[in-house]
Amino acid sequence: MISLTSEMTDSKGCHARGWLFYDAECDFCTRIAKFVAKGMHRQHLGVAPLQDPRVISLLGLSADEILLAVRYLAPDGKQNSGADALIELAHEFWWARPAVWFASIPGFMRTLRSAYGWVARHRRCHAELCAHQATTQV
Repeated sequence: MISLTSEMTDSKGCHARGWLFYDAECDFCTRIAKFVAKGMHRQHLGVAPLQDPRVISLLGLSADEILLAVRYLAPDGKQNSGADALIELAHEFWWARPAVWFASIPGFMRTLRSAYGWVARHRRCHAELCAHQATTQV
């Protein structure tokens, strides 16, 4: 089990086989997280916001890079982000297995990563990140 319990919390920390971390300041991301939360709970997987201070220490990422993409911490401890995270998560659900099969087609992951990147750049997101993106795209 992967736990989000730390010195900062009491003994009611959340334990799960794996975790999906999302940007809680993004409406689009939050809607998707709420949609998948029930199914994830049935699979003994957790859903938590990337903004939780315990997540930064658990994943070992800087505050700047953590909000760039959805992240999945698999039951084996492997970390994935973006489109790769979604495909890894798809392994956990029988109804999502076709996505795993498509991912094995040459060129599919490159296309999926590109599509994920486009969606991530165009979603409503964390104000500082959006401001950073606006200055780098000018």
